[in-house]
Amino acid sequence: MNSGWRKAGGAVLLALAGLGLPACSAIRESRGYIVDPTLTSLIQPKIDNQQSVEGTLGRPTFTSQFGTPTWYYVSSITGQRPFNRPRIRDHSVLAVTFDERGRVSEVKRSGVEQVVFLDPNGNKTPTLGRERGFLEDLFGNIGQVGGAGVGGAPGGGPNGQ
Repeated sequence: MNSGWRKAGGAVLLALAGLGLPACSAIRESRGYIVDPTLTSLIQPKIDNQQSVEGTLGRPTFTSQFGTPTWYYVSSITGQRPFNRPRIRDHSVLAVTFDERGRVSEVKRSGVEQVVFLDPNGNKTPTLGRERGFLEDLFGNIGQVGGAGVGGAPGGGPNGQ
């Protein structure tokens, strides 16, 4: 009977450990346009126009504001482990450029190799000019503004009184 309890206890322990594992798994999230390779491959230069692209792919994530009219479809898939920041797992941009008559002139695809990762330093903001020390910050304005008898009115108080 003792070995039967051990096997049952081991099975219960294994089941509890199995229930705890999904809590430690990565969270996967899609952001932006959800890419359908079949639909994106249907867009053909010099054949499609803005209406057919919108009908096939839907509204773009954003459009160019200046220069050649371009529609951008941006898709990003992130993964996040518990207690960590999200990391980009997959990223794609479909750029559809139109000519002056509204027809597709070019279709470009790019991926995660074009993503720029920025790591701002939150400790200090760099400024132009000279560096001031602690004592200069503390005592730097003494004698600079409103010194007695320097360009002021004859009286010492406000409004010359």
